[in-house]
Amino acid sequence: MDRERIDDCVHCGFCLPACPTYSLWGEEMDSPRGRIHLMKTALEEGTSTIDATWVGHMDACLGCMACVTACPSGVHYDELIESARATIENEYQRPWRDRLFRSMIFRMFPGPRRLRVAALLGWFYQRLGPAALLRRSGLRDRLPARLRALESIMPDVALSAVARRTPRLTPARGGRRRRIGFLTGCVQEVFFGDVNDATVQVLAAEGCEVVAPPGQGCCGALELHGGREESALARARSVVDVFASLDVDAIVVNAAGCGSSLKDYGRLLADDPVYAERAAVVAGKIRDVTEVLAGLEPRAEYEPLDASVAYHDACHLAHAQGIRAEPRTVLSRIPGLEVRPVLDDGMCCGSAGIYNLVEPEAAGELGRRKAEALTATGAEMVATTNPGCALQIGRELGRQRPVVHPVQLLAAALPGGDRQWVVAALRRPQRTDDHPHSSHNPLTITDQGVRNRGEES
Repeated sequence: MDRERIDDCVHCGFCLPACPTYSLWGEEMDSPRGRIHLMKTALEEGTSTIDATWVGHMDACLGCMACVTACPSGVHYDELIESARATIENEYQRPWRDRLFRSMIFRMFPGPRRLRVAALLGWFYQRLGPAALLRRSGLRDRLPARLRALESIMPDVALSAVARRTPRLTPARGGRRRRIGFLTGCVQEVFFGDVNDATVQVLAAEGCEVVAPPGQGCCGALELHGGREESALARARSVVDVFASLDVDAIVVNAAGCGSSLKDYGRLLADDPVYAERAAVVAGKIRDVTEVLAGLEPRAEYEPLDASVAYHDACHLAHAQGIRAEPRTVLSRIPGLEVRPVLDDGMCCGSAGIYNLVEPEAAGELGRRKAEALTATGAEMVATTNPGCALQIGRELGRQRPVVHPVQLLAAALPGGDRQWVVAALRRPQRTDDHPHSSHNPLTITDQGVRNRGEES
């Protein structure tokens, strides 16, 4: 934890209304300035102050970076919370259940190879009876909160997800305007392959040659946000090895959380004499797909989609990367598509990397609030740019509205694009009886927000 960064905070309070956990509980130590005070205390009094209470306040932070946007003093809270979590992992012995659950998450998720194994197991779970048995028997509602959360955000798995790969090279349509590298991701490649397909289709239609080099692994974002600094940096070095020598104009990412970490590689590896220069070059080329598309004069002639969509700002796109207008700009290129505003001040949906798994109660309440705000727009669909947000919001909305990535709508609107899935999604009957939380015990909501934070996993 950097004392100079800590001292940048003047405790003015502008961060308070922007902070999701402060909005839930109204507790000073669950606000950014409160957590910064705890960091300062730990530096002054030593790591002996890092106890279960201290760790609990840090764990409760979503890392959404809304406070970074709100702060008039330019406090680098993103770097501070990242450092605090690394300190926790190095200095604090978590309870064995917490260690076991976190270890399971980080063994399962980072890396497409591991996720393909998880996808295969998920297919067996969903298709061969265990999932239905758990629901009918009521055993699912008796699972510990963390396991319920893990089960509830599991996406529908197709066997094709285990084998699919993004093509190594997709030529531009018409004259080539850009040569683009594409980070295919972990969750995107395995569970959201349609998003990767749509990304390549739209970029190609707009005159971009797309290169998806083989050998890509996890970018390290989840581990970085979870305080596992060394393994995150090792993954960052592997990504740099893949992309540093690639002759491209930009490296496109379609997952907001990954993009924010990749853009930070220059800082993260600045002290590495072998990787510092190459990491800075790679970081300087990282662009969100909507960022690239918004910067190109549209070449494709999009056909009408008569529908309404509510666009949800993923925190790591809006706050960490400062990208808000670009997704709306590219969506506005589709004739007939109405983009409706979400009037909740861009509050986090509760996904936040692994947050909805390790802090399921707080994440659940934030997800419900987000679902209410999205439903209030009356839009037929929800669009967002992060797979975690898509899973979290999809869980809360049940089957009420499809949740899509903006590039999926752009791809559907291309001449010859597949509109049938859009039509089918809009015609899907709205049901509330299959909402994953419909039979869960409700949280107690008071004037101070959510209580029963201490439920064990």
